Amino acid sequence: MRRRPLFAVRAVLAVSSLLLMTACAGSVDVVPPDPETADGASQEACADLSAELPDQIVGQESRTTSPDSAQTAAWGEPAIIMRCGVARPATLNASAQLITVDGVDWFAEELTAGYLFTATGRTAYVEVTVPDKYAPEIGPVTELSPLVANAVPQQENSLPESP
Repeated sequence: MRRRPLFAVRAVLAVSSLLLMTACAGSVDVVPPDPETADGASQEACADLSAELPDQIVGQESRTTSPDSAQTAAWGEPAIIMRCGVARPATLNASAQLITVDGVDWFAEELTAGYLFTATGRTAYVEVTVPDKYAPEIGPVTELSPLVANAVPQQENSLPESP
């Protein structure tokens, strides 16, 4: 008779551990932008953008980010990652080629396995990392552009002069 309660306790612990591991597996580690790069207008714009983010991007479900931050979001596996309030990309200059989608200018940088897009000319720089699994990688940017246009006000960029 003593074995049944012990077996039941072990079963409950095993199921609880499995559920906890499953819940944790859905989180994506994302480094939030450096708070020193975001002024009040940038933080407000990022909060507005965060409130508008959809549950899906290019058919991929949203995922929680760790640490939890209103300046980060993720969708899919591998994760499409958005960070709002990042620093201006070091390679962005006055002669940089930009892609305009729904009134938002994006600076694209090719990565080893995908692209990094950064929205420019706004009160906050918004960065979207798109793994090559989602080729053409512009898809998530196309879906996010109207939200960025609505939530993150335009601002003149102070780009360095081209060399």
